[in-house]
Amino acid sequence: MTQVTTAAQRRRAQPPLQRLTRWVRGGGITTFLFFVPLLFTFGYFAWWPILRSLLLAMQKTNLVTEPTWVGFDNFQRVLADPLLATAVVNTLWFATLALIIGFPIPILMATFMAELRRTRQIASVLVCLPVIIPPVVAVLLWKQFYDPSPSGVFNEILGVFGIGPLPWLQSPVMAMPSIVVQATWASFGQATIIYLAALMSIQSDLYEAAEMDGARIFRRFWHITLPQMRGIMLLLLLLQIIGTMQVFTEPFVMTGGGPVNKTTTVLMLIYNYAFQQGDYGKATALSLLLAVVLTIVSAVYLRLTRSWSKS
Repeated sequence: MTQVTTAAQRRRAQPPLQRLTRWVRGGGITTFLFFVPLLFTFGYFAWWPILRSLLLAMQKTNLVTEPTWVGFDNFQRVLADPLLATAVVNTLWFATLALIIGFPIPILMATFMAELRRTRQIASVLVCLPVIIPPVVAVLLWKQFYDPSPSGVFNEILGVFGIGPLPWLQSPVMAMPSIVVQATWASFGQATIIYLAALMSIQSDLYEAAEMDGARIFRRFWHITLPQMRGIMLLLLLLQIIGTMQVFTEPFVMTGGGPVNKTTTVLMLIYNYAFQQGDYGKATALSLLLAVVLTIVSAVYLRLTRSWSKS
């Protein structure tokens, strides 16, 4: 440690010209030339739209006529919209159901697949199949499954047990849970493969010692698997929270926000502002509000879970 510190101090003590020469000889120019295009591309396609949106949120514009400066009026109109509260509640309801249903399933599935020996690769392929299907295609497929008529796929299955037919997407009560089930089916494969990779990195000696002590699969899962995967679980939970708060495709294609706005989400409201009302300033204002909320939620989440993820 002393030698490293001394070497660093010697480098800092060198004259600026000598340090620059050392940097050039070490390939600094080449590294810089490779870095500049990446920085420019990322800045132009990522940071510039964000900065541009700050200006757009202060304007009343349809992107065709000359914009009008309105200041914070767009934010006031968004907050005064009675549909905003409905969209927020629906989004939170979707996020809650998606976390309750969709968060534990990949963990349990990955744990089950880790116990397999000969058929693990086949199981991995089957789990990934929903992921490779284009989202809109998957949603349209499930929309056919949710056909409310007695000939619908799910209603025919329930009819065997004397249940139904049920108005899956037409019921204000059943519409959102039905969408959550489809969204969980379409996305759980990615998390399952990540959890499976994390499980494969756990030392097998821990499981062997637990088996020798007579620990069954549940005790091994509770005392070994969950603690070892704590960090990746916290990260994927945060990503799932952010993703569920931005749900759009499933309710847009399946129900269009109905019935009676029971599946209208915040992103659907942004879409309505921009492409149905033609008010891009108002849509941008709501987008920035959503970004601020997600930033605060992420910061609080990381703060609360920092010590637990390292323990």
